[in-house]
Amino acid sequence: MGEPIVVGRVGKPHGVRGDVTVEVRTDVPDRRFAAGEKLDRSGGGPGLVVEDARWHSGRLLVRFEGVADRNGAESLRGAVLTIDAERAGDAVDPDEADEGGEFWWDRDLVGLRAVTPDGSPLGEVTDVVHTAAGELLAIGKPGGGEHLVPFVRDIVPTVDRAGGLLVVDAPPGLLDLD
Repeated sequence: MGEPIVVGRVGKPHGVRGDVTVEVRTDVPDRRFAAGEKLDRSGGGPGLVVEDARWHSGRLLVRFEGVADRNGAESLRGAVLTIDAERAGDAVDPDEADEGGEFWWDRDLVGLRAVTPDGSPLGEVTDVVHTAAGELLAIGKPGGGEHLVPFVRDIVPTVDRAGGLLVVDAPPGLLDLD
């Protein structure tokens, strides 16, 4: 069994019928928060089954089975929602794939060795940082510190999961190779 995957965090209650806001931490919220989906809570506690989910003013509102009022919703505040890694499935539905057809979960990238096109080592991917402008790969330098590299095809043209590495073809000035 793999490490649980965080898909969201419960925020404040919304209304009086048990709805909660959810800070989404998945690229496939329509799949993760579909009616009937079971979510675990990080740190324990009983699992939660999605009864209903809808978008409202840019926020995801979710109602869980057995949570029928504001007090019940308030008791969930701050809960980190997870799924087992085995349930993750593909990163996106095949119909949603771009022209390259390649997608990775963060966990697929963390731990890969990063090298330049000539094979010079840069370090190991330690994290995938999600920002409003896009994803950044945090690459830990062997001597300490890290590189933050935009995770776009022009800069990271090759991801070889089977070989355990990815190639970073950075434009001049992006990496300090001293």
